Amino acid sequence: MKSIYPEYAEQVNFFAVAVSKSFDNLDRLENQRQKQGYPWPVANIVEESDALSALNVSYQSTKIAFDSRGVITYRDGFGGGSSSTWHQVFAELAN
Repeated sequence: MKSIYPEYAEQVNFFAVAVSKSFDNLDRLENQRQKQGYPWPVANIVEESDALSALNVSYQSTKIAFDSRGVITYRDGFGGGSSSTWHQVFAELAN
């Protein structure tokens, strides 16, 4: 994904999201982002929020793509999403 995202960065908003009880996890995620050279920004959702339930997120590394209307267009779990899949997802979102 690191090599694919820059092609779509101007057209698609992409965030790595941490889920924690405190915002210190966001600092750790940002440090990891910088270490790995990931070009996308990071965000934080506080664990007690209803967002996880609403999005049916029950495990780490859930990947969800939303279109401009907020409709989920792609969902996958840990290790899911090949390079060709992400090209297709980002290309569809960019249109």
